[in-house]
Amino acid sequence: MELTWTNCFSPKRYGDDRLPADARSVYERDYDRIIFSSAFRRLQNKTQVFPLPERVFVHNRLTHSLEVVSVGRSLGMIVGEALAQLPALKEHPVAQDFYRNQLKSVLSAACLAHDLGNPAFGHSGEEAISKYFLDREKDPSFRAAFTDGEWQDLSHFEGNANALRLLSRQFNGRLVGGLQMTYTTLASILKYPCESLAQDKKKGKHRSKYGFFQAERKVFEAIIKEFPLDRDSAEPLAYRRHPFVYLVEAADDICYSIIDYEDAHRLGILSFDEVKDDFMLILEQDPKTDLPRLMRNLENLREDKNESVAYLRAKVINALVQACADAFIRQGEQMLKGTFKSSLLDSLPQFKNALSRIEKKSIGRIYNHDSVMKIELAGFKIMSGLIEDFVEAALLNPSQRQKRHQKVLALIPNQFQFDEEDRPYEKVMCILDYVSGMTDNYALELYRNLRGISVPGI
Repeated sequence: MELTWTNCFSPKRYGDDRLPADARSVYERDYDRIIFSSAFRRLQNKTQVFPLPERVFVHNRLTHSLEVVSVGRSLGMIVGEALAQLPALKEHPVAQDFYRNQLKSVLSAACLAHDLGNPAFGHSGEEAISKYFLDREKDPSFRAAFTDGEWQDLSHFEGNANALRLLSRQFNGRLVGGLQMTYTTLASILKYPCESLAQDKKKGKHRSKYGFFQAERKVFEAIIKEFPLDRDSAEPLAYRRHPFVYLVEAADDICYSIIDYEDAHRLGILSFDEVKDDFMLILEQDPKTDLPRLMRNLENLREDKNESVAYLRAKVINALVQACADAFIRQGEQMLKGTFKSSLLDSLPQFKNALSRIEKKSIGRIYNHDSVMKIELAGFKIMSGLIEDFVEAALLNPSQRQKRHQKVLALIPNQFQFDEEDRPYEKVMCILDYVSGMTDNYALELYRNLRGISVPGI
């Protein structure tokens, strides 16, 4: 069976066979469950790019996610309306209704969840987790405790796979199936639908990272069973992307590439003139932008440079949304097969030069800014210390644990506790559930406490 526009969505939920009657659709319920979850709330204190300054508000993971939702919803509305009008769907009223009314909710939920699995301090946190295990790779007894797939999970920790775990895992005292998301929403966040052993950039963008841990293999297989995605490899396991993934990815790409620029201007890293010029390079190539009206509005905003940049940012995002939606619709067959070899944003030739210029400047002057590098280095040190303390204590035989090990493990909340009969991989994953879920501030405070740098209440 091939994937089509009529069978690539499903109202069924992972962990719950019921289809409850409600004024909200099942996809709107997905969105609500995520936004009220503790994992989502914790994003408010996780760094996006810049450390959170006292006087200038910049984006954190939560505000970034909400903005990605806004862009994803717009993409869903434009693409959904176009798909609903396809001749092939003329005899499929359920599919027409889904695309016209529900696709925007699916993309909103997926965009809301796309960063849930990122640990404190972002990529530095991922690197710190991975390095702990890479540094012990030559310890034969330690390495022998894990299968090849488990070791690849731990030594190449991936926030994307962690997001699927957060949405689907039954933590202690919680419901079967975790948040019990629809299979459609879960498929939409599988940016890399393969296991860690299948990770291979040469095989394509869909395998440049991985999308599920060995612990969530059954969850992944349940998603694949629901949708006839094209299998890319049986061993190691890898599939092609679900078409909605491209839209979620586009929403994220648009937001971080453009909004990081706005933050850099607010912090004085980029001047108004260079931000304006770079944004105008995009707008000048957009046939739908009314340039005379835009210039008149900029003139009215000339006394407030921050507001001028915000206005240009809004116009740029609108232009990129329209262009990405058009590209998705044009490449519909490739989207269904998962064979589209680029991201939507990278597939827009009219904006290639402008976006490359923004990317180059972002890498050189934003992501390598002193403040960014300092928080990354500090975050790496903090997360490395926490992983060492908790994993060491967890993997010791209970009879070998000293008082300090017992006290470290006693700090772990009940929902993340492991059983002593669990295998080493299962114990470590419970530790990672706890540590990766920490906010930046909590991780810093706990690190200081465990190192004796500061003492609670003093």
